[in-house]
Amino acid sequence: MSMTIRHALPADLDRITEIYADAVLNGTASYELEPPTRTEMGERFEALMEGGYPYLVVERDGAIIGYAYAGPFRARPAYRFIVEDSIYIAPEAKGAGIGKALMQALVDESTALGFRQIIAVIGDGHADSASVRLHEKLGFHHTGRMEGSGYKHGRWLDTVFMQLALNGGATLPPDPGSMPERRFRAKGGQG
Repeated sequence: MSMTIRHALPADLDRITEIYADAVLNGTASYELEPPTRTEMGERFEALMEGGYPYLVVERDGAIIGYAYAGPFRARPAYRFIVEDSIYIAPEAKGAGIGKALMQALVDESTALGFRQIIAVIGDGHADSASVRLHEKLGFHHTGRMEGSGYKHGRWLDTVFMQLALNGGATLPPDPGSMPERRFRAKGGQG
């Protein structure tokens, strides 16, 4: 079994849409109740690509079995150095360490782009959650919990926030050569 992690392409969106639909219908990581259409997933993908954010897929023996991306945490410009991660693994590939490899690649990409923090907003974030355990293994620390913040599959769900500092986090001033700072300045922002 060979596994490859690479940048996502528009041609991958049919499979990405399938993986996400399964997560929406059968899981609690996403608080969406109805799976988005392929068109909506394409629009989301394009918005991330236009923003210069990392979007990765993992393939095993030529088949996409998971994807992850980092996107804006909040729209206001002071948040430009923070990204929020999302990761989804196909049901048949869960529990094989694929998520850890994919998430590490996403952290590496976010670091290379010059982001300073990566935030995980984890739906159904109980202590035994696979997503919580995955983020803990990668060095994320807990920063908060919103109790009963989502209602799905007939029960109330907590949302957990976890955070990982990148590139020195808040201990250093912004890097003027980083992607978020270059984009901000190109839009006429002031720092």
